[in-house]
Amino acid sequence: MRHILFVFVVLPILLFAQSRQPDASQIKLKLKKLNFLGSVLYVAAHPDDENTRVIAYLANERLAATAYLSMTRGDGGQNLIGPEIRDELGVIRTQELLAARRIDGGQQFFTRANDFGFSKNVNETLAIWGKDEILSDVVRVFRQFQPDVVLNRFPPNERAGHGHHTASAVLSLEAFELSGSPSAFPEQLKSLPVWQPKRIYMNTGRFFNNTINENTPGVTVINVGGYNALLGQSYAEIAATSRSQHKSQGFGSPGRRGDANEFFELAKGEPSTKDIFDGINTTWTRVKGGEKVIPLVDKAIRDFNPEQPHTIVGQLLQIRKAISNLEPGVWRDRKLAEVNQLIQDCLGLFAEVTANQYWIAPGEPLTASFEIINRSPADVKLATIRGNGLSYDTIISTALRNNTPLVFKTKRAVTAASYSDPYWLKEPHSQGLFTVPDPTLIGKPENDRPLFVTLDFAVDGEPLTLNVPLVYKWTDPVKGELYRPVEVLPQVVASIQNGAWIFNSSAPLEIGIVLKSVRDGSQAGELKVELPPGWRAEPQSATFQLSRRNEEQTKFFKVFPPASESKGKLHAVALVNGRQYDYSVRTITYDHIPIQTLLPKAEVPLVRIDLKKEGRVIGYIRGAGDDVPAALRNMGYEVWEMKNEEVTAENLKRVDAVVLGVRAINTNERIRFIMDALLEYVERGGTMVVQYNTSNDLETDKYSPYPLTISRDRITEEDAEVRILRPDHPVLNYPNKITATDFDGWVQERGLYFPNKWDDRYEAILSMNDKGEEAKNGSLLVAQYGKGFYVYTGLSFFRELPEGVPGAYKLFANLVSLRNRTEVVVPPPAGKTKGKSRVK
Repeated sequence: MRHILFVFVVLPILLFAQSRQPDASQIKLKLKKLNFLGSVLYVAAHPDDENTRVIAYLANERLAATAYLSMTRGDGGQNLIGPEIRDELGVIRTQELLAARRIDGGQQFFTRANDFGFSKNVNETLAIWGKDEILSDVVRVFRQFQPDVVLNRFPPNERAGHGHHTASAVLSLEAFELSGSPSAFPEQLKSLPVWQPKRIYMNTGRFFNNTINENTPGVTVINVGGYNALLGQSYAEIAATSRSQHKSQGFGSPGRRGDANEFFELAKGEPSTKDIFDGINTTWTRVKGGEKVIPLVDKAIRDFNPEQPHTIVGQLLQIRKAISNLEPGVWRDRKLAEVNQLIQDCLGLFAEVTANQYWIAPGEPLTASFEIINRSPADVKLATIRGNGLSYDTIISTALRNNTPLVFKTKRAVTAASYSDPYWLKEPHSQGLFTVPDPTLIGKPENDRPLFVTLDFAVDGEPLTLNVPLVYKWTDPVKGELYRPVEVLPQVVASIQNGAWIFNSSAPLEIGIVLKSVRDGSQAGELKVELPPGWRAEPQSATFQLSRRNEEQTKFFKVFPPASESKGKLHAVALVNGRQYDYSVRTITYDHIPIQTLLPKAEVPLVRIDLKKEGRVIGYIRGAGDDVPAALRNMGYEVWEMKNEEVTAENLKRVDAVVLGVRAINTNERIRFIMDALLEYVERGGTMVVQYNTSNDLETDKYSPYPLTISRDRITEEDAEVRILRPDHPVLNYPNKITATDFDGWVQERGLYFPNKWDDRYEAILSMNDKGEEAKNGSLLVAQYGKGFYVYTGLSFFRELPEGVPGAYKLFANLVSLRNRTEVVVPPPAGKTKGKSRVK
């Protein structure tokens, strides 16, 4: 008799909140899913592009293997919940997608494409991404997941409204033709088979075709609005909860009930008549010998007792044996994983391994606490414990009695050598493509856990193996039991104070570097700073001694800039016992996703510019979240981050200018109650700078002294020519002279959501356009109102200032210095004024 080792990974349902086993209704649904062998891959460009209603329906009603392939991780979007942008935002949005999939039942895939920001045409997108590289990734996912049906969210033309959207459809359609060809990306065939989906659709609708209906030729209509009695929700309700995980994008969605049609327009492949699975064998008979599995599953479904799920464990072991005897293939592997999970679920078998630290360095000892419990009368024995990244290999041979916890602790050394940085961020990347040297990682949503324990059980004498990742667990007095992943970090990390450091003269600045120990015991070493040419530090290096885990020590370096303007980076390197450590550590913490640990290089931008400023105190009213306050402090301002209740006429007398954070008018629910005070502050001689907002979901329409209309106008080319319309305007001359060269070196874009209509009392300062488009003049509008100045700008200062873009610093300093000019010279308005003194 042959013995087969069955391995699967056990993860808590949520690694960041209290875990629980699936209930009986969920087990029943999983049992039914065992007898459905059909698969669907949904394809789009970004997190939140996916149709969660379709995914929820396919995964939970049709019981299909359902996945979403997102071309990007959404790195180039905006963030409504905090200051993270670019790579860090991509990490957040990756986890939001995974949270969504845990709810709607889908899987998640990605390509290596980097979201470089809004793109107005598909050719630009494919050029920046690298079409061949991303096409190979899409083909790889097709071959790995092996979908019967592919559903594109977008059309392959300009109707998609975004170059990334269009590109996702173009690449998916090409991959449909190539994934079944042995001559396409043959290097993948060493580990993957060719695969040809049956058909590919566009998930269309009236936003793409306003005349579409059930009778449109080539369109298949599916009602996805049904109710799942086992789950107690409609698919639209499940979808709303899933979509609401995209919190960084403000996509909270209401649950809906009742019929809801979705339209699928055939793009390529065999036509269908009534259903997307027409002509596709979705039973076990699609696998040679698989017909023997069908009656076994049917019997297990009939015999399932929701109050005693363990009674079908023997049948599940029979089903597993029948599946394991089939030829290797995606359905054998997929269904073995499903039945193994069902065995664990029906046993009520809980296994958790918690560590005494959430950060651990290679080679360090780690104390792990085990809790294992079999909550059934079934015969279950724990045979051996093995470790991945840990030095475990232990024979234990212990019977697990019904509802009796097996609890013990062990201490083992960490053997994992690779750090826990997100795999796509380990190497430097280009504007459009992440660097992933290991092709087996391509497509994965996140790293495999670096540390896990393998538990070998015998269930009624049959083997069952669980891979249980190590977690760190604690109890919050309000939120209860919480988890976070255990991460492998360098033994010492260095964090540099501030973001970009601005040197507005040749005088030195003192920069502090915080060293933190991630290991037990003492470690001594030397901290060095590496500087760009023309810069120097005193001292050039400093010794340090860290005596215990989590101890921190700050070393200060006096950094001298060159006499002339210059930009570069300070790079910190710690040397310990001949080894070099040059990582910082960055954690991202939000309640709706697991805590994320990133390991960027220990470096910070240095900018030497002849920056002048006026005033001392800036009032800042936060919006969606940005790092502009830190940039203002770097300029030398004192920043008062004002709460709503602090925005009073008396308090405003204490500030030299007020700045509204990005999307403050969209996100601050009480902005309407403080806007009168702000506009009166301007009228009496103050300066207010309002950064970009979107036209949707404005909390008030009274945000400006004179009428203006926010549009969707944006300049996506970061190197687009900037033309100066008012060269003599004070905002371009005092205290810093602004010229076209100050727009060199901007990142990702010029700006977004510019006004496209405004009262004649505003002056448009700049003009710009993307290639082939008409000029857009609404990026920077300035109006004198009473004795003060009102500024509305869609320029992307929230991106440029953290990157240390010199011209952005100079221009922003001019904006907040308007009130402090010794002389006010504003050209008279052109034409007659329109509207009243305030927008009512």
